[in-house]
Amino acid sequence: MKMKDNHTPNWAADAWEKGKARAARASERIGAGFPHGSADGQYRLMSPTYWTAGFWPGLLWLLEREEPNAELRRMAEQCEAKMDSLLTRYDELSHDIGFMWTLTAIANYKLTGNADSRNRGLVAANNLAGRFNAKGRFIRAWNQPERTGWAIIDCMMNLPLLYWASEQLNDPRFRHVAEAHATTTAEQFLREDGSIFHVVFFDPVSGERVGAAGGQGYAEMSAWARGTAWGIYGFALSYRHTGDENFLRASERAADFFVGSLPEDKVPFWDFRLPSFEGAPRDSSAAAIAASGLLELAAAGVDRAEEHRSNALAILGSLSRSYVPADDDAEEGLLLHGTGNLPMNQNIDVPIIYGDYYYMEALSKVLHGRESFWSPADRKGAGVSAG
Repeated sequence: MKMKDNHTPNWAADAWEKGKARAARASERIGAGFPHGSADGQYRLMSPTYWTAGFWPGLLWLLEREEPNAELRRMAEQCEAKMDSLLTRYDELSHDIGFMWTLTAIANYKLTGNADSRNRGLVAANNLAGRFNAKGRFIRAWNQPERTGWAIIDCMMNLPLLYWASEQLNDPRFRHVAEAHATTTAEQFLREDGSIFHVVFFDPVSGERVGAAGGQGYAEMSAWARGTAWGIYGFALSYRHTGDENFLRASERAADFFVGSLPEDKVPFWDFRLPSFEGAPRDSSAAAIAASGLLELAAAGVDRAEEHRSNALAILGSLSRSYVPADDDAEEGLLLHGTGNLPMNQNIDVPIIYGDYYYMEALSKVLHGRESFWSPADRKGAGVSAG
């Protein structure tokens, strides 16, 4: 299903072409590797066990979808195959299973019908569903014994793997897990003003909420920009997969907070509630994620679709003007000024692969009217055309 944006701006095609060309050049070195953050103009390659393993092959599939390219497809398929052993290595898996296999196996299956990819996706979905704490109605984030009751906002983006598995198998169990986790997240992570906790702690035995933490944000009660973006997009996807108005309201509350807190150039600092913004780094990846999430809301045909689309375009336009490398810059990353994990001093003010991915995903929606790999294949959340 294509959902062409009827108000495609003139700059979008140029932005897409420049991003495509830079990614193609980077692929000559990266190949079937797993880039994460850029340093001195080149992406550092990680193990396929890292949570960002899906974003490079996902970017390759985005490009191959618009202009078939046997070499990019081969690289994406090789990345997917390299991740196979992880499906049976529990200690190296986390809630990020959805990030990893939605953009590899499910993307492959949706585009090519590859039966092996479908099977990988279903195995991954079973692993993710197995992390569900039935008492607390949340999906456990990590495996360390002291983190048994930890859940994080990022996991909202992993839920499409479960919705997809339910649709594939005509089995509601996976959807039940996804809906329960999304409901708990809306109740326990989303504040009244639309800002979001990064980490929430539950008693793993009783299921009761026992606390929260700043995580990758500045402090417990601050507002980590990328966490808010995960909320916008993740709740929008749960709305599109279920039609549950509670998820629409959650997404729009987070969207209103995000958009209302942006600086003049529409790209956030890494946390919206810093004691001082002087010298603070931006996070272009949060901007790209939020833009794609806002377009997801618009695609659902909601009452405020045009508003969400307009806000997404304003963010993307700013990114394309001021946050991309110069044409003669040898930088491999597509989007400058991302912030990974500032409290841990990791990947500060550099391109980050998920920023690149969501930037190109959002441009694909605007320019080509494409569904994302996270989206339902056969319906729009509320069943209303986006026009």
